[in-house]
Amino acid sequence: MDFPLHERVRSGDRAAFAEIFDEHARVVYAHAIRTTGDWALSEDVMSLTFLEAWRLRDKLRGEVRSVRAWLLGIATNVMRNTARASRRHREAMSRLPPPEAMPDFSDEVVGQMADAQRLAAAGRALRRLKRSEREVFSLVVWSDLEYAAAAEALGLPVGTVRSRLSRARQKLRRLVEEELGADPDTAELRTGNGHISPSGVDATRTAPRRNAG
Repeated sequence: MDFPLHERVRSGDRAAFAEIFDEHARVVYAHAIRTTGDWALSEDVMSLTFLEAWRLRDKLRGEVRSVRAWLLGIATNVMRNTARASRRHREAMSRLPPPEAMPDFSDEVVGQMADAQRLAAAGRALRRLKRSEREVFSLVVWSDLEYAAAAEALGLPVGTVRSRLSRARQKLRRLVEEELGADPDTAELRTGNGHISPSGVDATRTAPRRNAG
C-alpha cells in the first residue's frame, strides 16, 4: 500500500487520485463489462465508481488494505444501484423496431461480433445466478481478487466468499451450456469440449487457489 499517495488523495490532491485512476481504471472497466455485458453501461459504471471513490476518499486509511478491492466494492454497489434503471432502458429499447441488417465483409468486424456473442452468452448465464453468487464470481474469477480481498470488497467473511463461489461455479457451468445450446448464433462458437472458445470469455474456468489471509 502506498500510504503517502493515500494521504495525498485524502487531502484532495487530484494528481494523486489520477494515479489511482490510471492504475485501476482498466480493472474496474473489465469487472463492469464482464458483469453487465454492456459496453456503454460499463463506461458509465467506471465513471460513477471513480466519482464515488473521490467522494469517499477520506476512507483511504489503514482499514483499506487493497485499493483495487475497495474500488471493485464501490463498482459492485454502483452496478446494484443502476441495475433497475438499466433494465428499464433495455425494456424501452426492446420496444423499438429492430435496425435493418447490413452486410459486413470485414474479417476484423466479424471477429469482434463473435467475441461479443461469446461475451453475451456468458453474461446471460451469469445474470441467471443469484446476485450474491454473481458478485463473488465476478470479483474472484474474472477480476482475479484473492478470497480475502473479495471478502473485504463485499463486506463478507472469507468462508462465505468461498462457499458462494463454489455454488456459482457449479451453476454457471450448466447455465453457460444451456445458453450456448439455446442460441443458434452462439452454438457454432463452442469448442469440442463444450466450453467457450479460449479466444472468447471462458466463464467456467477454475479460479486459482487463493489464500485466506
